[in-house]
Amino acid sequence: MSSYLFKNARIVDGSATEPTEPMQVLVEHGHIREVSREVTASAEEIIDLSGKVLMPGLIDCHVHTIAVLASLARNAELPDSLVTARASLVMRGMLMRGFTTVRDVGGADIGLKRSVEEGIFLAPRLIISGKALSQTGGHCDFRGRYDTRPPIRSGFPLGALGRLCDGVPEVRRAAREEIKGGADFVKIMASGGAGSPTDPIHFFGFSREELSAIVEEAQSAGTYVSAHLYTDPAIRRCVEAGVHSLEHCNLIEPETARFAASQGAVAVPTLVTYEALAKEGAGYGYPAEAVAKVEDVRVAGMKSLAIMKEAGLPMAYGSDLLAEMHRHQSEEFVIRGRVLPAHEVIASATSVAAKLCRLEGKIGTIAPGAFADLIVVDGNPLDDLSLLTHQGRHMPLIMREGVIVKRESLN
Repeated sequence: MSSYLFKNARIVDGSATEPTEPMQVLVEHGHIREVSREVTASAEEIIDLSGKVLMPGLIDCHVHTIAVLASLARNAELPDSLVTARASLVMRGMLMRGFTTVRDVGGADIGLKRSVEEGIFLAPRLIISGKALSQTGGHCDFRGRYDTRPPIRSGFPLGALGRLCDGVPEVRRAAREEIKGGADFVKIMASGGAGSPTDPIHFFGFSREELSAIVEEAQSAGTYVSAHLYTDPAIRRCVEAGVHSLEHCNLIEPETARFAASQGAVAVPTLVTYEALAKEGAGYGYPAEAVAKVEDVRVAGMKSLAIMKEAGLPMAYGSDLLAEMHRHQSEEFVIRGRVLPAHEVIASATSVAAKLCRLEGKIGTIAPGAFADLIVVDGNPLDDLSLLTHQGRHMPLIMREGVIVKRESLN
């Protein structure tokens, strides 16, 4: 079936504090054709949404679809075929939670993206960075203190989060190779991280010269750089170098947040992952020393939301979960809702995320010309953000690009 008419659709997209009046939404051939009070065109099926809310498909701007094990080091030891199979299940789970687009910020390759585009996997639309760029001893270097084996420089396994590169010539080559391989943007590790053994949170990672070189390569290709960042000084130096997408940002300070906003940057907080790792990480094989590092940034995360809101720094939705913890993906809505108004939290997964993905007007909106990525919600998420959680329990219908991928009774 290629055309649907949704009647009595009260739309919630994060742009207002209340749902719209009942509207009619016409879907044809995978796109939204008309949104108005009265649609005169006919459709193959009419779906009455009385008592329901219609939302654009959700967008998660920080996922790792290949993180099928909690231990990032062990993911790279799995055969590509097994990672692919498990990643397909991870992505299916995301789609069934209402996420119709996800931005993979380290790991997924063009083959995985093509598999989704060709309909081999039932999954959200994939936007990818390819392998994240890291430095020796950085957040993608999972060798321990006494492991002197040389890092892999080519032929990276699908389960590898990233690749190591040092010095301006190497980082330029790595950025160019990822873009050549189909990356939509470039991801870098620009501060220490919890999941890697030899880089405390306060580490900077790349030099200023390396940062500038990577940004230049991305801009030359018409795209941008996304950076893993925790500390305020690390965030500042990346914004100064031209980095556009600021991941995590738990320890950001007001002055830097204002500066980032003035430069047109976008932040992607990922608070749910710290809650999940603190509670469950050890049980899923996340190293004990990594769980301890999580505490350094977990508590500061809630404060960062208020700081960035006050500074006017846009925040897109992110989850950054691993393995079985992917099931907590939607709980980021509730966590943010403790600090931010509900409509702003929803906007982080619709309009703000769409702009960061450079698909503004095509995703994250219910408007003519957009992809028909739609979810029906039983209730009003503006009153209760938890309606977006529980593995899609309150979403009786999910549509991705005009195809209904989940359908339950709307009565």
